[in-house]
Amino acid sequence: MTPIRRSVAEPSLAVLLALPFAPLVHAQQVPPSPTGTEAPEQVVVTAQKRASALQDVPFSVAAPSEAQIRNSGADNIVDLARNVAGLSIADLGPGQSQIAIRGISSGQVIRDQPGVKEQVGVYLDESPISVALFTPDLVLYDLARFEVLRGPQGTLFGAGSESGTLRYITNAPRLGVFEGNVEATGDASTTGDGGGSLRGMVNLPLGTVAALRSVLYKDHAPGFIDAVQPNGGLNKNVNSADREGGRIALLWKLTDDLTLEPRYVFQRLETGGYPRVDLYNILANPYTTTQPAVTLGDRQQFTQQQEGIEDLFHLADLKIDYDLGSMALTSITSYTDRAVTVLRDATQLSGSVTFDLPSTCPAGTTCPPFPHFPPATPAEVRLNSPLYDRTNLSVVSEEVRLASTGKATIDWLGGLFWQHIDRHYGQDLPTPGYDAFSTSHAFPPSVQLAAPPDTPFYSNLSYKFRQYAAFGEGTWHMTDQLGVTLGLRYYGFEESRTQSFGGLFGCCSTSSGSVNSNGFSPRAIVTYKLTNDILFDAQVSRGFRLGGINDPLNIPLCTATDIQVFGGHPTWRDEKAWNYEVGAKTQFLDRKVTFNASAFWTEIYNLQATTTAGQCSSRIVFNVPTAHSTGLEAELFARPTANWDFGLSATWVNAVLTSTVTTKDTAGNTIVVGGLQDGNRLPTAPKLQAVASIGYTQPLQSGRDLFGVFTVQYVGSSFSQFEQEQPGFGQICTPGVCSGAAARLIQFGGPLTTNRITFNPQLPSYTLGNMRLGLRSDRWEVAGFINNIWDKTARLALDYERGRSARVAYLTNAARLFGVTARYSF
Repeated sequence: MTPIRRSVAEPSLAVLLALPFAPLVHAQQVPPSPTGTEAPEQVVVTAQKRASALQDVPFSVAAPSEAQIRNSGADNIVDLARNVAGLSIADLGPGQSQIAIRGISSGQVIRDQPGVKEQVGVYLDESPISVALFTPDLVLYDLARFEVLRGPQGTLFGAGSESGTLRYITNAPRLGVFEGNVEATGDASTTGDGGGSLRGMVNLPLGTVAALRSVLYKDHAPGFIDAVQPNGGLNKNVNSADREGGRIALLWKLTDDLTLEPRYVFQRLETGGYPRVDLYNILANPYTTTQPAVTLGDRQQFTQQQEGIEDLFHLADLKIDYDLGSMALTSITSYTDRAVTVLRDATQLSGSVTFDLPSTCPAGTTCPPFPHFPPATPAEVRLNSPLYDRTNLSVVSEEVRLASTGKATIDWLGGLFWQHIDRHYGQDLPTPGYDAFSTSHAFPPSVQLAAPPDTPFYSNLSYKFRQYAAFGEGTWHMTDQLGVTLGLRYYGFEESRTQSFGGLFGCCSTSSGSVNSNGFSPRAIVTYKLTNDILFDAQVSRGFRLGGINDPLNIPLCTATDIQVFGGHPTWRDEKAWNYEVGAKTQFLDRKVTFNASAFWTEIYNLQATTTAGQCSSRIVFNVPTAHSTGLEAELFARPTANWDFGLSATWVNAVLTSTVTTKDTAGNTIVVGGLQDGNRLPTAPKLQAVASIGYTQPLQSGRDLFGVFTVQYVGSSFSQFEQEQPGFGQICTPGVCSGAAARLIQFGGPLTTNRITFNPQLPSYTLGNMRLGLRSDRWEVAGFINNIWDKTARLALDYERGRSARVAYLTNAARLFGVTARYSF
């Protein structure tokens, strides 16, 4: 197997893991906002697929500009989520973000769940780019704004926008304008690693009817995790990341009525590891007596193999606009090609299986008989075992819509959507020497178990997915104050899959399956404009998430109870959410203060909940009949004087299951499956999330401004998965010592000095602070910044192998980062 290539980037060309910076604007008598905040009535968004002022959109929308994003200390979508009310992201490392809005989440998507669909739609302008786990981690550069549409958006944006939609809105080419900018950053982590970035944009007029806009960037993010090696050595800062890419867009106005906008976007992301901190590892822990005892510290993990991700993203799209006078015809054609390789050190996983493979095949299964064998030696348990997850994805989509233009009593739009996805996914576990181990213990070699040589696990899955829809929405402006919006989407989809599994751990099956469904997604909104500065809205809407096909269990690794509880669930059904919401958007004190608030109640049906199938090293999705999410979100922005800016936004959410999934164990007892119990919280989303910012600008002589921005972000506690809420989940114990959902403590390196290992499965709340101070003129800007001021090591998600018996860890945020950024505009 060829390892993932890891490019060597010079420290001077590396990422900003979070550099705040303000917009380059002309210094005036009244200084520009230090936080980059525009008056909301000036912000134009396209949340309803037509341009409108932010304060006039009849539902909850956030639309931070590029300047606001950078000034908050955000350089990626995970950082951004901490600054937007109602938006939360489970950060599994660069390129592996999982998004939730308003607490609607069914649990952390694991790497080997390619069939799971997203709950939040993600778009680059008009092109859909979301994947449940591998949503592209695009650079937040040369953006007009980043739109966060809260609540179900199924009517206009379709499947995957069940709880909301995110949209990267890029700056389009500008006719007749030559302009550009270049930006360079250098930074250093408190761990000692260095990074930075180099980014540039140029807009070139091509005569009077065309313009070309090009963006290029190269980033290097410093690592902050150290990996302890088997020989006691230490690999420093292993999780550094390199990202490079660009965008080239052409705007060609063929006639006064017809405009073409072809575009190509590309990005390569490579990481050297993961932001994982090990709490317990079967191969490196302080409890062993016949193996070297190892104590891991803060921001440390144990590995025997290189880890990392290589993610190649390509998008080509074409937007055509044709002005028909009272109507406008728009077509968006897009093609996405994605190749993702995830490499992780699975030595502790395969080693734990090797140490305690079952002596016989579970009754009623078709796996080969496993005769009794002597215990594996420590060297056999520690055979290097890299696990490759490979995804190749191609997506073609087309949307055509016709919409009214100008001001009329009724605004309307209608359209058709079609999408075709081909996805190939596979895992292989090349473990040199494993066939020798197998044959010496009377196991068949890998090639006799439908796998390559020395490969104890192998899978190959192929998906074909087709989706089609017709949609329409209209707004009747009954009076200058009262408006009614009605929308409806009809959708249909079908998915087919063929799959094969092989190797000693997964032997042996080849099968195929399919799912399909169709339905309607309606929306109704009533708005009342009390004055030009006060708008009230109420809405009912429905979102949906398409169903899918479960992987088969890894039968050779399962217990009889695992097979009884988790077997027999080949597919899962569509998930649907009905949302009921009221909101208000207000401005007062001569529009120096803006206050927006919403209250919502969302009923969720057939929630697609991920469960870990005992010791099988498999994941199975169950449908939970009912759940709900209720909450409040509020945003306050104020600029009381020309010098000061203040911002405060917060979300409170109570998202819980309102039903229970049960089954029978082998003894006939009724048990709750994987923590899917009435009253348990929906995972990955905190109950409370808030952000506050303060900015100050002081005009100086010669048209220069001194400015500073300070941001504090609070994120409440949460869980990564439903199963983590089960009593006893935070224990790994010798059999018979603990009760409840405790994991089994494997005695490798024993006798161990303990029979119980404990940890807290709840992710605690955390607070982060970012600060920036700089000097700017109308063309240049220089600023210093500190991100994660208090050097907080937050627990963002739990990461464990073999039901916690092989490893327990948590994923964390970047260490404190100091840096300087400079930007020049021309």
